[in-house]
Amino acid sequence: MKTEVLKIENPAQFTELDMEHIRKAASVIRSGGLVAFPTETVYGLGANALDEHAAGKIYEAKGRPSDNPLIAHVSCLQEIEALVRRIPEKGRILAEAFWPGPMTLIFPKSERVPYGTTGGLDTVAVRMPSEATAAELIRLSGVPIAAPSANTSGRPSPTRAEHVFQDMNGKIDMILDGGPVGIGVESTIVDVTEEVPVLLRPGAITMEMLTAVVGEVRVDPAILGPMSPDIRPKAPGMKYRHYAPRADLTLVEGELSQVILEINRMAQEKTEAGYRVGIICTDETRGCYPLGEVRSIGERAREETVAHNLYGVLRDFDDLGVDCIFSESFSEHHLGQAIMNRLSKAAGYHIQRV
Repeated sequence: MKTEVLKIENPAQFTELDMEHIRKAASVIRSGGLVAFPTETVYGLGANALDEHAAGKIYEAKGRPSDNPLIAHVSCLQEIEALVRRIPEKGRILAEAFWPGPMTLIFPKSERVPYGTTGGLDTVAVRMPSEATAAELIRLSGVPIAAPSANTSGRPSPTRAEHVFQDMNGKIDMILDGGPVGIGVESTIVDVTEEVPVLLRPGAITMEMLTAVVGEVRVDPAILGPMSPDIRPKAPGMKYRHYAPRADLTLVEGELSQVILEINRMAQEKTEAGYRVGIICTDETRGCYPLGEVRSIGERAREETVAHNLYGVLRDFDDLGVDCIFSESFSEHHLGQAIMNRLSKAAGYHIQRV
């Protein structure tokens, strides 16, 4: 299969050529094919969410476990009605507050949604992206688009079209190249099928933002540590190793000055043993590391820069061919909760506390 890459030149105000490209991509979706496209979070790998065979192509292209559910993307609230049996009151409140935007809600699914899309669950994950190319592609396709991140399963999610091409060239029909994404980590996922909403995956819509709108929100235990192998995941990114670079990653937690000392100690030990070391730091601490391939992930004082750069930095270390990576840790409040969730999973929960 030849993967066609079509450039969206002006996502803020589509040119006629941009619209031609999106119409062509929509035709691929309607015919049961696969299209990678930008959202405000990461690049998604899209197929018709109501076509079980098309959804199966996503799992095949990604090498994704079949019990890992997909998210159905819509372009307006009216499109949700065909996907769900009911919209709980707190789900409606959250949708009105944060859609379109980087939030996925879990609803009881309708009979129209195949189990091949939901990973065998009686619930369906739904999101309404705010990114213009994504919204227009869904609208022109005329069907909800199932779209996990457009990467090989387990690898760092793609935040640029080049990342998608690295993983998906020859496996999918088309890539819409809309440039770098804005946020850089996947959507917040909230299960609204219960009386008290449950946070299944943190993201740019933070716990503090959710509770300000609906009051109490519980946190699923899978956010805090690895899931048991016999449990079926309720949402993407919960059960399996995700976001991982090829090299072993160790996340170092503690008071920052002690974290720096410990990373330098481990980097020296590994360097003397002949290993090539990668270090993830911030702009504020970049000058503290004399050894290794040192990469700043952003400004500690501006968490949005850390989220935006996270996956790109992990992929940079793949390109550099380092043998091991040591990373500073971050606050677990606000957007830091999502950052630490992704880093912990990328490290396989290999965490050094000092």
